[in-house]
Amino acid sequence: MATRTACRVFQRRFASAAAALRPSPAEVRGQRNAVFSREQARQRALYPRVEKIEVTVRGPGLDGTLLIMNRGMSTPLSCARHLTEHHVNNSALAIVDGEPWPLHRPLTHSCTLTLLTFKDSDPTLVNQAYWRSCAALLGQVLETAFKDDYAVELLSTPEVPVTSGAFCCDVVLDPRLDSWTPSEESLRSLTRGAQQLIHQNLAWEPLEVTPSVALEVFSHSRCKQEEVEQKAAHSPKGTVMLYRCGEHVLLSGGPLVARTGLCSQYEVTAVHSLGQGPWGHHRRAQGLSLPLQLQAHHTIWRKLRQRAEKPVDVPEPENVTPSSPPDPAQPPTNQ
Repeated sequence: MATRTACRVFQRRFASAAAALRPSPAEVRGQRNAVFSREQARQRALYPRVEKIEVTVRGPGLDGTLLIMNRGMSTPLSCARHLTEHHVNNSALAIVDGEPWPLHRPLTHSCTLTLLTFKDSDPTLVNQAYWRSCAALLGQVLETAFKDDYAVELLSTPEVPVTSGAFCCDVVLDPRLDSWTPSEESLRSLTRGAQQLIHQNLAWEPLEVTPSVALEVFSHSRCKQEEVEQKAAHSPKGTVMLYRCGEHVLLSGGPLVARTGLCSQYEVTAVHSLGQGPWGHHRRAQGLSLPLQLQAHHTIWRKLRQRAEKPVDVPEPENVTPSSPPDPAQPPTNQ
């Protein structure tokens, strides 16, 4: 017992010393934003002249519609603005030449375009993107939910189907918070944080980058650097997709919807302990949400919430196990 107590005291002192040496969360966010903005500007500069492309729009009442847009500048959202207010307000995702395409991602060639909404006859792709986006929003809230001197490490977001009943975000908190158990008030506070971001109607800006750029973005996170390498290894083009929402930059394994304002009912329902993992004490935050176009009566919502409180089982990802425990006092250098 005495040995265990001594170890805990040592860990707390080590964590406090490490916290004093590492950059603050605000500094890390600033660095990630700066690299994202620099790369975004570089990619936009690849199209110095205005070149026109033809975009053939498909969909109910739209077949045969031809739009003349600007290569490397116009996005599916730009195309929606040439149609109707309904398409601007309700489109969540696009299909470009058969490929899922974020609404804010520039079009680089003549193509066919289909705008997707939550009320389509087959909303599978939109639902998957929405669930993924809700998890991204939860991660953004968790990253800023604690005091600046507490480190928060977002792990790879589990890909779970909508039928699982809850979206998930895996996280490792500062070692000084290992004994923290979230109360109902803590969950309500996290929910309020998410609702504030929803109210701001922030865009999820996509940016496809090379691994070297992504490694620079996440230069203070060994966990994210390993995730970058893993995603790049499984990408046909060897690239990874970043998104920015406000000041939050994240990695994503698939497309996100256009903006936070597409979320409506949203609630953080649980934070479950997963035990010790390669990066520390792993936790799984879970939540429930419905989009703006789909509302549920409060009795239905209560039943959905009860289900979303239960731990969601996620198949173990094929992550690379770190060769040694991360040392927060010494951020890694870019490879």
